[in-house]
Amino acid sequence: MIILGHSDVREILSGSEQQTLEVVRSAYRRHDEGRSAVPHSVFLRFPGDNRNRIIGLPAFAGGDKPVAGMKWIASFPGNVERGLQRASAAILLNSLENGHPEALIEGSQISARRTAASAAVAAQELTAGDPPTGVTLIGTGVINLEVFRFLTEALPSIEELTVFDTDAERAASFAEKCQEIKPVKANQAATIDEAMAAQKLISFATTAIEPHTGLDACQPGTVVLHLSLRDLYADAIVAARNVVDDADHVCREGTSLYLAQQQTGGRAFIDAPIGALLRGTANVDRGPDEIVVYSPFGLGVLDMALADFVRTEAEQRGLGATFNDFIPA
Repeated sequence: MIILGHSDVREILSGSEQQTLEVVRSAYRRHDEGRSAVPHSVFLRFPGDNRNRIIGLPAFAGGDKPVAGMKWIASFPGNVERGLQRASAAILLNSLENGHPEALIEGSQISARRTAASAAVAAQELTAGDPPTGVTLIGTGVINLEVFRFLTEALPSIEELTVFDTDAERAASFAEKCQEIKPVKANQAATIDEAMAAQKLISFATTAIEPHTGLDACQPGTVVLHLSLRDLYADAIVAARNVVDDADHVCREGTSLYLAQQQTGGRAFIDAPIGALLRGTANVDRGPDEIVVYSPFGLGVLDMALADFVRTEAEQRGLGATFNDFIPA
């Protein structure tokens, strides 16, 4: 058993944005080919508490080097007010020969980076032929910071940034952090509508637990990365073109797409999964003025694939701690 802590994972993933993007692309392709197993996530909630939760994501990623395991990720939004990260996570990888646990890996960075890479992969695919020159980030936490990092890798055309958060001071500090990643022109929007109107690429990464906005303020042809899944009204989802990672996963747990499914009685509003777009087996036939919303539930197969990349790199570099007697001989 190898155990990899936060510093080990950070060392491996820092500067590995292009490798991470390719890990995510490959995982999505394999998932669309039916070469993965991704059961529904398990949500642990607490009586009388509708804000905090812990989620279990089991998954198997097939391919030349298959991997299986579980991510256990806690989301406690109140941590932010105490100067702590909202999310914490651990990933356990199991042997496919005997089922024994082989690796325990600190997972918050893997989770944030696979989410951000997923957004960047989708943005690159959905803006092909008309790359954006700017991006609006709504929500100024760790996820959108990583989204900005990966977007600037996948879309070097981005030279302008608009940020919005209900905490204006936090938004200003966040913009400065983004400029350390890439020195772009940064603007702080006073309202969410102003933010949504500013750029044709938008990323939502908030802690919203129910829809709070539509898409009327967006420019025609905007691409929306709806990472937090519960920001948009059902009517807005139904009126847009929609790309998901997996319809069975994303249309549950009170997401905006779940509400759209309840409203329409089906999933006809979903145009395509991202894996099929990457494989070239599907496309989104949209007019130049139509808005596209990408809503990824966050498949555990991405976590397993990226965790395996981290584990392999750690073994090659001699990082982490190894315990030979973790399980009975």
